[in-house]
Amino acid sequence: MSARSTFLHLVTKAGIAFAALFAVSVLLAAMPGHHAPVVGPAASEVAAESGAATTQESDHAGMPGMKMGDDEKSNEGAAVDAMSGAHHDAHSLHMYMTAMRPQAPGDVDRANEIVKELRGGIERYKDYHVALNDGYKIFHPEFPQLEYHFTNYKNGFLEAFTFDAGRPTSLLYKKTATGYELVGAMYTMPKRATEDQLNERVPLSMAMWHLHTNLCIPPRSEGARVDWTKFGLRGSIATQEACDAAGGHFHPVIFGWMTHVYPYEDSLDKIFAMHMHMD
Repeated sequence: MSARSTFLHLVTKAGIAFAALFAVSVLLAAMPGHHAPVVGPAASEVAAESGAATTQESDHAGMPGMKMGDDEKSNEGAAVDAMSGAHHDAHSLHMYMTAMRPQAPGDVDRANEIVKELRGGIERYKDYHVALNDGYKIFHPEFPQLEYHFTNYKNGFLEAFTFDAGRPTSLLYKKTATGYELVGAMYTMPKRATEDQLNERVPLSMAMWHLHTNLCIPPRSEGARVDWTKFGLRGSIATQEACDAAGGHFHPVIFGWMTHVYPYEDSLDKIFAMHMHMD
């Protein structure tokens, strides 16, 4: 085998390995379990602190739908529980939300353009089979949820670098008697992004972005005896000190920035709400 062929072979193998790692990583992003950290720095400061020395790989590992490592497996049950609807609690210890900004000139026009492009981009996914055929993966369909996240790992990767309003990282569906009904979508950005960068994508006068924060993963020794009232995305532990004392593994910021959009609602406040409007 020539040196050139050997090089191309190694590059191809590395690309496949990275894609596999990315696919495993992107799965947990769809799982919310949120609110502002107990300490009170601005969201951009939290993101900057956690991402100051971040590599491209760790940025991807922090994006929605992305997994942080083997320890995260033990928290999937709590994550899905958080996705069931309680994660929208604005007083949760485990979510940081951006503050709503005063409306700037052009914000409404930008918001309407996003909605228009999103509707056009996801129209074909009203048939959820098409989404599955196009590479979207359902996050834990075996668990009952108010919204099911269908995540596209390639889109999540691209969202780290570019924004296309018609190409969301995840599609949001609600379960029906015959399958799934499309209700919205989720955009993502790496956790190192600043609030100004988030605002450039979706105006912060219209939508709130959120980060998952203060996760204490239980020690492996706990096994099936884990007390989920203390650990995980619904747990009471929300500081490094408390997590250390409990023998857990603490993550001040996990996944990446996320925001939901419900383009079939009838007003911008419902379209850019934190969660699906319930009649």
